[in-house]
This record gives sequence, C-alpha cells and structure tokens, in this order.
Amino acid sequence: MQQHLKDYARLIVQIGANVQKGQTVVISASADSAYFVRMVAEAAYDAGARDVVTRFFDDALTRMHFLRADSAVFDEVPGWIPAFFREYADQGAAFIRIESSDPELLLGTDPDRIQRNNISTSKALKSYYDKMMGNAFPWTIAAIPAEAWASKVFPDLSPGEAIERLWEAIFAAVHVGKGDPVAIWREKIATMAARANALSAHQFVKLHFQNNLGTDLTLTLPEAHKWVACGEKAKTGTNFVANIPTEEIFVLPDRIGTEGVVYASMPLSLNGNLVENIKFTFEKGKIVKAEATKGLEHLEKELEIDEGARYLGEIALVPYHSPISQMNILFYNTLFDENASCHLAFGRAYPTFLDTDDRTEEELKARGMNDSLVHVDFMIGTADLSITGTTAAGEEIAVFVDGNFVV
Repeated sequence: MQQHLKDYARLIVQIGANVQKGQTVVISASADSAYFVRMVAEAAYDAGARDVVTRFFDDALTRMHFLRADSAVFDEVPGWIPAFFREYADQGAAFIRIESSDPELLLGTDPDRIQRNNISTSKALKSYYDKMMGNAFPWTIAAIPAEAWASKVFPDLSPGEAIERLWEAIFAAVHVGKGDPVAIWREKIATMAARANALSAHQFVKLHFQNNLGTDLTLTLPEAHKWVACGEKAKTGTNFVANIPTEEIFVLPDRIGTEGVVYASMPLSLNGNLVENIKFTFEKGKIVKAEATKGLEHLEKELEIDEGARYLGEIALVPYHSPISQMNILFYNTLFDENASCHLAFGRAYPTFLDTDDRTEEELKARGMNDSLVHVDFMIGTADLSITGTTAAGEEIAVFVDGNFVV
C-alpha cells in the first residue's frame, strides 16, 4: 500500500503537473488527506520544486458555513483569495488539487446560497480560471478516498472496507500497481494523441448522437477545431495531464449549433448534491428545457448563473469499454464517472482550436467558443451509443458504434 501511494504521488507530480526544477507547486486538498498531500509534496521536492504551498479545506466546516454563515457572505469574496491565485498563476506555478469530498456534502442546504457563492467566487476568480482553461500554467486534479465518499460508492460495506475497496478502484483507474505508472502513462498519452489527431484530420462539421435512452442530438463543430487527448502543453512550455485518471478525447462545439434531446446516463454530483435522470432539450444551441427526477432545483440554479451556462462548452468521447467503465462502479464523482462515459459539458469552453496562439477572447468567441462562469460535465455514454460525423463534403463517417470508437 505504501509503495502504491508513493507511486500515485509521483504520477501526479511527474505526469499530472509535470513539476519542473525551480517551480512553485500549489496543492489544494481536504484536511483529511494531509497524509497523502505530504507524499505529493515530497515527490514535488524530489522533482526540484522551489516551494510547495498548501491550501486545506474541511467538509464539515464547509457544510457548517453553508448552513450557518451570515447570508451576506455568499455575495462576497475576500480580496486575498483572487490575489493568491493570481500571484502564483503569474509565476507559472503548477497547481494540484486532491479531491475526496462527500458527493452529497451540501444535501439539504439552501440552493440560493450555493448559487450566490458560485457566482461571487467565479467572478472573483474568472481571470485565474480563464488562464487555467487556456493552459497558461500546468494543472492537474486527482482524488483519494474519504469515508463519506467511499460509503456512498459501496454502501453495503463497512466504512473501512469501503475505503479499501475505493482505493483498489482508484489505483486500477490510474494504472498504479501494474509496473512503473509514469512509463505506462507516457505510452497512454502517445496512443490517445494519435486518435485525437485522426479525429482532428476529419474536421467534422457536425456530430449526431443517438441511443435507446432517447438521446437524439446534433452538434456542430467550429472551423479549425482541434480534438485534445490527455497530454496538453502549457504556455510555460511543459506538458501536463489535467485529470488523473483520464480516458477522454474532447473538443469544443459551436455555441449555437446544438439541436435535439439528450439524456444523462449517470447521476451528476453538483455542488454537493446529486442530480438524477437529467434530460436536456436544445434549440439553436441553448438548453430550453431541463428535467430531472432528483435535484432539479440545483441544476436549474446552475443554469441560471449566466447566459452562457445554458450553452454547451465541451464534447468528450470515451469508449464504453474503457478501463474505468469496465469496473461497473458508479463513483458519484465526475473525475471518474466522466472517464467511464462519453459526456458533454454546459458552460465555459476550452479553446480547442488548431490556431489559438495570439487570438483574443473576442476572436475565439466569434468563432463559436462559449463563455460562462461555470463548466459542468454530465455523462451521456451508453453501450448502444452511436455517433456519426459529417464532413464538409457531406460524407458521413461512423465515429462510435455500440458505444465504442470505430475510427
């Protein structure tokens, strides 16, 4: 176990953030994960980090805050918080986040408080998030078990057994315990990049999604779009992997080009609440109707944050027979569930164009990139999902058949 933990920490540092000699590293994590954060920090110093800066949060205190803090605080963000992120981002620091939160942490709290907090925080940190999504610096997200999360995933096990089982699943998902994980991931990055390049070469003008859940959705793609796999390059010049694990190849859709109906294939953990059986109806790119059998009020609050929240910002393809999908585990955590299923995201788009250098934000938006304070992934992949791409010449090419790549 100790060797697996050390290998996982090294993977996060060397492949995820790809920490360079002389670089500052900023780690955000739950207080309960301090033991693992120390391992990540040690791996970062071993890689030559100039300094490791830590930010800890606590689920119990976060829930207490949303239940008991004065209402006014949810519209405020202390100036030191955006200053903290801005200063380290400007330095080209590497940012690492270790997730382990309860997927229903904020169950029963006021949705209005959550929405106002999200708006104020997103506005205050918008310049940081813009830089992050534009790869101005390397960043990565990984996860470790917490008791509440593990017990949600494995409700029939004791807390200790559930944590042990979730660790096994996480190690399997990130390829720890199969040899040198860093070497395994380097090979994985090269393989996924080749498929992403093949998709980009087609320059599809639209994609059509269908399955037996009822999904019948057409999305248009902007000119000169670029499919992106797990290996990305920061403007600091270093490669990094934003999500550990990852199985997705993604691209941005044209903001106003989505038409039809899509059904979510998994529950969504949104702002500490679960949203189940989501159905979206799109017209001219906009979500004109949102439905859910549980948590609809939280979903609607997220869609009301700004105008861009009702438009899509990401199309991500993940084969149904991906390693994480084959575990047949519902993780109740987007980091894992989105890598077991094709997914879409409403809100802010990543600027995945072939030629983004020296392009202004206004130019990227004019080319079809959506902007928003939010970016929320929801899963749509199924065993029978079909995706058909149409080229500029009108040729139809099967991309997915029965939930898996055929290109």
